[in-house]
Amino acid sequence: MFTGIVEEIGTVATIQRGQYSAVLKVHAQTVLEDTKIGDSIAVNGVCLTVTNLFTNSFTADVMHETLDRSSLACLSRGSHVNLERAMPANGRFGGHIVAGHVDDVGRITQIRRDDTAIWYTVEAKEEVLRYIVEKGSVALDGISLTVAAVTRRDFSISAIPHTVRQTVLQERREGDIVNVETDVIGKYIEKLTARAPEHRRVITKEYLLENGF
Repeated sequence: MFTGIVEEIGTVATIQRGQYSAVLKVHAQTVLEDTKIGDSIAVNGVCLTVTNLFTNSFTADVMHETLDRSSLACLSRGSHVNLERAMPANGRFGGHIVAGHVDDVGRITQIRRDDTAIWYTVEAKEEVLRYIVEKGSVALDGISLTVAAVTRRDFSISAIPHTVRQTVLQERREGDIVNVETDVIGKYIEKLTARAPEHRRVITKEYLLENGF
């Protein structure tokens, strides 16, 4: 599990592409500390397993499903990527629950400034937007962000300059593709209420406790 607090920006060193998958090598520093082969690192919000470690880089396999659902297929040598190690049990929960399982990609349709804030509007599919709510959380390229507005076609987030400078948001332009992961809690609640008897579909504190929340 991740929290959407990017630890550093890495650089893609090489991509070895197969027929359906790829092997990614990323230059990094911070995320290599205490990392072992088999550990998880989120690359632009996609949970990948470390397969090899070097002095200043690591490699990870990228499967067919991941390439189909995320923007990792668009990476090339020299691309910058957000990096975050999986959160330790005694770590700080700085963002929100991020699984590293991207729901889909979205397209940035507008970037605008509002005093110090920078607004990004992202167009997404209806099946993704159903889980995005105003004032809720969403992960864009692995960055935990608060949703400022939602319409039937898109949603907007407002980022502070520090977040932009510390992540690949600083390089994003209108028309760019970004990875989108919605809040997993909403999906669990939807599934639980869908299979509950009609008279139990009202969500109460007792109902949530009964189902492990």
